[in-house]
Amino acid sequence: MMPLIFAEVGEENIVKRVGGSPAVKKHLEDLGFAPGSAVTIISEIGGNVIVNVKDSRIAISREMAQKIMV
Repeated sequence: MMPLIFAEVGEENIVKRVGGSPAVKKHLEDLGFAPGSAVTIISEIGGNVIVNVKDSRIAISREMAQKIMV
């Protein structure tokens, strides 16, 4: 298990766990980062990570990506 920021660009990963405060966990899970969901990093730009999750592209900060374990 590793933080999402260490995953390779273009590689599909499965979310194992979401960390952080209860509010952060709820926010990330509402975006689609629930345990068991598939997530693919599309690109990394200026410290932000653009990911494909549940057929949507979402940009999240590096800090948030560290809380998502794959």
